[in-house]
Amino acid sequence: MDIVDSQEPDVQVIPDEVYDKYTPRRKAVMVALLSYCAFLPSISSTSTLSATPEIAAEFHTTGPIINVSSALYILMMGLSPMVWGPLSQVFGRRIITLVTASVFLICSIATALAPEIVSFFVLRLLTALAGMALILAGSAVISDIYCPVQRGMATGWLLSGMLVGPAFGPFLSGVIVTFVSWRIIFWVQTGLAGTALIGVYFILPETIHHRKLDDLHGYSRKEKALSIMRMINPWRVLKLWRYPNVVFTGLASAAILWNMYGLLAPIRYVLNPRYGLETPLQSGLFYLAPGLGYLIGTLFGGRFADYTVKRYIKKRGVRVPEDRLRSAVPFMLVIAVCILIYGWTVEKAVGGIPLTVIVMFIQGVAQLFCFPSLNAYCLDVMPGRSGEVIAANFTMRYLFATISTAVVLPAIEAIGVGWFSTITFFLLLATTAGVVLTIHFGQRMREKIDVKETEKAKEADHV
Repeated sequence: MDIVDSQEPDVQVIPDEVYDKYTPRRKAVMVALLSYCAFLPSISSTSTLSATPEIAAEFHTTGPIINVSSALYILMMGLSPMVWGPLSQVFGRRIITLVTASVFLICSIATALAPEIVSFFVLRLLTALAGMALILAGSAVISDIYCPVQRGMATGWLLSGMLVGPAFGPFLSGVIVTFVSWRIIFWVQTGLAGTALIGVYFILPETIHHRKLDDLHGYSRKEKALSIMRMINPWRVLKLWRYPNVVFTGLASAAILWNMYGLLAPIRYVLNPRYGLETPLQSGLFYLAPGLGYLIGTLFGGRFADYTVKRYIKKRGVRVPEDRLRSAVPFMLVIAVCILIYGWTVEKAVGGIPLTVIVMFIQGVAQLFCFPSLNAYCLDVMPGRSGEVIAANFTMRYLFATISTAVVLPAIEAIGVGWFSTITFFLLLATTAGVVLTIHFGQRMREKIDVKETEKAKEADHV
């Protein structure tokens, strides 16, 4: 029996009636649960920012060293999709979510008890490794239960949890460390993780239409093992970057996350001295501005993405995946303008706290108009490979977030918050141009790569 070589799985055409398996209410409950699950690793990614001095003091180290743990956390979030994306295609969504939610819970408890800096670092990395699967599971399940023209709104609700987390985390930790030990942050995280695990166990069914593991029925143990190893090879995810449309949309997502973490990471070090703030709680309140923006954007961003798709279906008579991206372009420009205003008004001490809060809020709203389009495009563009495409996108965006978190403080100290924001401004402009290219030439980009792959397959068969 031949070993299954799933290096390039076929793109599946899934009829719309398949998406009627669950009632709208059941789907809404699943999305709410998955949004909550996505909230957990996201809040954990920034929960130490407001508590950095306190954690550093207890472990007899410095703030920049503790910030490295946050950067490594985000790096692990960037690398792990290459594993979890293929695994969810092979074994299904439910089992992967249950296992990783359990690991996230155990690591949260262990982090709260961490006796020294090395164990703290290791446990944070393991938390990120497991937590990223919870975010990917949400996107994969949405691709399983919603037809393409409905995915924008569902993705918007999912992303509300994912994006509110990084903004709410520092606020929560700021409140906690103002009154009690920083370790309470991770005990709170433990309680949230336990609730998520119970919810996944009782609410989330298996939603995948076809597990690749089922293709191996009748194989010997050795053949099955070799086939699974090929199926879950991380290189499968990275190979998707040969599609220019995947790269351009990935870079757009990455630029937005670069901006988000570059904005959130240094707040206590940048805004506290600018505005004479003294406590972690005071700086933590600044994180509520983008967080509230994310919540407001949730109500409208996904709907606008779906509206755009339906409008172009009426115009063309057929659905083109790239049309969804049109709703993201103007709001990427809004984010770019806002970060430029934020950087230079803070640098020059113009406008005070009100202007800073306003531009942070507007950025938050605009992000929730961009991400539903970018995420749903990943789910639409290659049916049957949605888990891997979204994994490729998340890998790219979190690698950029890692770099942003690691360099933002040294960069601001070297060139100032104004010039760092200017760099982010031009990065957003460049990646917006990539999205525009994808809108107009994305289908041609995909077809060109597919033709090359078909020719390679024919040559291989001929040999």
